[in-house]
Amino acid sequence: MEYARTVVLRRLSVSARTRRELAEDLGLRGVPSEAIEQVLDRFTEVGLIDDAEFARLWVESRRRSRGSAPRVLRQELREKGVDPELIESTLESIGAHEQREDARRLVDAKLSSVARFDDAVQIRRLVNLLVRRGYSPSMSYEVVREAQESAKELASR
Repeated sequence: MEYARTVVLRRLSVSARTRRELAEDLGLRGVPSEAIEQVLDRFTEVGLIDDAEFARLWVESRRRSRGSAPRVLRQELREKGVDPELIESTLESIGAHEQREDARRLVDAKLSSVARFDDAVQIRRLVNLLVRRGYSPSMSYEVVREAQESAKELASR
């Protein structure tokens, strides 16, 4: 039991983890399932394991750092073992307007790196980037066209 506590504390000191991630790690280390449950229950009770907070911070971080859309965030949280209802309640705060703003920020940041290409190549590359990040193809195309038009307007001034 002490070994399980030490492992969990060490893992949590590096970064936040979900309950399932910690349970899987302890299971791979040969810790009996009863001990895993006891340790994880205690850590949850004192607030060191909080899947809701983990999901909120994960979504905030991935939107800021990678520009990820809800579709990708949903999949990542599922892989981390977050409860599906918790995932949905976390993601419902991201509206269409916020998604569009996130996509536009991502395109604006990448636009200069594709400026040397013709319009068609720029569109293809930027739309593909947004689709990989979880945005719909139609919204991706609209955002890219808007960004291109804005960039051309600024350049002509």
